[in-house]
Amino acid sequence: MADPVPHVLRLHDTHAREKRLFTPLDPQNVRVYFCGPTVYDRAHLGNLRAMMGADILIRLLRVLYPRVTYVRNVTDVDDKITARAKENGEDISALTARTTEAFHEDLASLGILPPDIEPRATHHIGEMLDMIGRLIENGHAYEAEGHVLFAVRNFSSYGELSGRSLDDMIAGARVEVAPYKRDPGDFVLWKPSTPDQPGWDSPYGRGRPGWHIECSAMSHRYLGDSFDIHGGGDDLLFPHHENERAQSLCCYPGSKFATHWLHNGMLLSNGEKMSKSLGNFFTIREVLEKSPAEPLRLLYLGAHYRSTLDFTWEKLEEARRILDRLYRALERGDAQQGANVPASVLDALCDDLNTPLAIAALHPLADAAMQGDQEAASGLLAAGKQLGLFQVSPAEWFRAGVDASAIEALIEERLTARKARNFARADEIRNQLAADGITLEDGPGGTTWRKA
Repeated sequence: MADPVPHVLRLHDTHAREKRLFTPLDPQNVRVYFCGPTVYDRAHLGNLRAMMGADILIRLLRVLYPRVTYVRNVTDVDDKITARAKENGEDISALTARTTEAFHEDLASLGILPPDIEPRATHHIGEMLDMIGRLIENGHAYEAEGHVLFAVRNFSSYGELSGRSLDDMIAGARVEVAPYKRDPGDFVLWKPSTPDQPGWDSPYGRGRPGWHIECSAMSHRYLGDSFDIHGGGDDLLFPHHENERAQSLCCYPGSKFATHWLHNGMLLSNGEKMSKSLGNFFTIREVLEKSPAEPLRLLYLGAHYRSTLDFTWEKLEEARRILDRLYRALERGDAQQGANVPASVLDALCDDLNTPLAIAALHPLADAAMQGDQEAASGLLAAGKQLGLFQVSPAEWFRAGVDASAIEALIEERLTARKARNFARADEIRNQLAADGITLEDGPGGTTWRKA
């Protein structure tokens, strides 16, 4: 249970360009939408940034409000998916099923909570076509050569979210210059499909949806005309979120769509933009094959979600050492479940999800727990759980990644050597284990071991 004292949540709103008091439309049910993966490959460290921010937000909202409805979509129709399936010689449905499962596995490893609802784009084509029809009827979209396009000039506040003028956005963006467009900035809601591409029958011919209409249709289906928070990476701000906002507000006049927009900062790898050509591109799975998951989670939480995060293997190792100390404090203090989350941690999170400040609040608790303070240790445990840390017991943490049966066999051999008064061999075994980071502790109940 969290501290019962009311906490005031303030979040930076991209649209307002300032930190604002968060006031839900319905305090009994906070509604949140985050853009999920396009499932054609393993998720990489950049994809993880938004998922981690969403996880901290949802965990906090569930402390502050009685109900949270969290929707995160899966984009399973996209030209990248079609191209990858062709490249692999794989059926599209098999590719999307496999990569969706891999995405779920990777996020579960990191303690990231699943959404309440996870709609797939291919299951909501009807809703997309309904929106497209409405937009044509009210003059915000038009048909052209088998395409349906949104007319950006007909929406006066286009560009408000990203804070740029339409002319500047068109000049700086890679827009498709097509003869059927009335304006270079007009974007596709529906496009024709060739026989070898995924397609659905529609009033405009066999085709498939544009990317932007997918999220608008799915968020409306599960959260309504207006909902509380829309989030994602800052790379989605334009054009994806700008276009979502435009088509949704035009489709449902008088609605608010999302009342609050959250965007996380970018991720660097060794100080540079992640790129396969630079050799600093890593999938989540590649990192988890070399490291436990919790250090990666702590590394991400060590940077504010709106700041730039730089991933390095050295920082990952430092995060692991910090966790060693925190787990040792839980062990020394004999932490118990059920304590309140300390107010210092909740206050930090209520200040625009300030995870670095929340983590800083863990260390005084750990200091006291190392001295045997059980209350501090229990508070530390509750605080860590709120942050998605301490997914295992201290005993499990300190034995992770080692061959327990081999260590137990050496301990048994050492015991036999001591009984035979072969102390040289017993010391040799202790030193061998110590060199591997294993500490032995002899007591009345026998010999126990732990990672140093």
